[in-house]
Amino acid sequence: MKFSFSILLCFFVLYSCDLQNGAKEDKPAPTEDKIGQNDSADWWKNANIYEVNVRQYTPEGTFSAFRQHLPRLKEMGVDILWFMPVHPISETKKKGTLGSYYAISDYRGINPNFGTLVEFKDIIDEAHGMGMKVVMDWVANHTGCDHIWTKEHPDFYNRDAEGNILVPADNEGKLTDWTDVADLNYDNPEMRKTMIEDMKFWVRESNIDGFRCDVAFFTPDDFWPVVREELDAIKPVFMLAESENPPHRNMNAFHATYGWSFFHMLNDIAKGKKDANAIMEWHEKDKTDFNQGFQMSFITNHDENSWNGTIEERMGDAGDAMAVLAFTLTGMPLIYSGQEAGLDHRLQFFEKDSIDWSDMKKADFYATLLDLKHKNQALWNGEYGGDFKRLKTDKDAEVFAYMREKNGDKVVVIINLSADRQTVKIEGEGYEGDYNNVFGNMSVMLNSDKALQLGAWDYLVLEQ
Repeated sequence: MKFSFSILLCFFVLYSCDLQNGAKEDKPAPTEDKIGQNDSADWWKNANIYEVNVRQYTPEGTFSAFRQHLPRLKEMGVDILWFMPVHPISETKKKGTLGSYYAISDYRGINPNFGTLVEFKDIIDEAHGMGMKVVMDWVANHTGCDHIWTKEHPDFYNRDAEGNILVPADNEGKLTDWTDVADLNYDNPEMRKTMIEDMKFWVRESNIDGFRCDVAFFTPDDFWPVVREELDAIKPVFMLAESENPPHRNMNAFHATYGWSFFHMLNDIAKGKKDANAIMEWHEKDKTDFNQGFQMSFITNHDENSWNGTIEERMGDAGDAMAVLAFTLTGMPLIYSGQEAGLDHRLQFFEKDSIDWSDMKKADFYATLLDLKHKNQALWNGEYGGDFKRLKTDKDAEVFAYMREKNGDKVVVIINLSADRQTVKIEGEGYEGDYNNVFGNMSVMLNSDKALQLGAWDYLVLEQ
């Protein structure tokens, strides 16, 4: 009896090992549809994104201190937390006192000034428990000057005739002034493979949900589809490119790209350099350039705030009107750290410079826009939402009016894109009816006979 049981036990162990080994060898790579059965492959369809600047977020500048803000961000309606790089910063050629987030010394390490890997994973777990996702900033174009690869893999870098590691060059071949970083050599297939393995490490180790890829337009286009395929084999990840390069979306590498031209157009309208008609010119080009995916729409981010000015500096009194455009016209909207508190100064990039959270004067404004985007399918991202149709007015140069519809949901937005008060009538058909103004929760009737009064940079956001 004992002998028979032992044989049976050995057979079971051997069978289990063979089954496990077979699963590792023979299991096909999951398709996008199969992945979607386990973890919805389109969770980003009506999502927004929030950029986290850990260093400046709190006086402590740590993961643990930021973690206390998670309930507030969830209540405001944030869906995706994008963390600026959390890796150790190179000391060699460091800029300023603290250096740049984007001069990384170890892709698999954690900046000790922020905390530990365990503390970062705790944030991810808590965010997931609240229904939020987490994406990491990934700097694939270059490393810091004392990254571990400079010693272990010197052939991973581009060098001059004397063998010195180069700083990155722009797409015209001109060297940048990024003197604190080292340019990676994408002609080296081993470097590419190692880079992808480091990205996969974070998906497996910390269960992150995707990547925002820094200066993706400086990295060869053919690198990114491979990255996407290998990451999606682990889980469906969200990929955002700091780029407006059409192949990055059209080649199935990224779900979203930066809306740089949209952003610059908003700045120009706010300054009076362009009028409302510029929006349609931008839209026609956007439709020509891209055949899938969507843009990330924003009125500020870490680069713009630190180097080019606050929202008020660049847009003056037009800031809220431009935010309404960015959140309702097209794409996935971005909120930068402190934007909901009316961040009114340029955060230093290489030094400690804490955000002032004493007055959350814009929190309700953004919460209203995010809530509308969540519940009204007309405003969802890309193919998941409705195309926008411009509504003709008798003041087309000054007022931009548009309608979006999808599956019975409808939103009409009317914005005075001028510094003067406007009396305007909407022409045409298809928009008439009673609406609720989401700002003020009041009823508004629209028809061709009704004249609307709009103050400077005023707006109506109406839903049915």
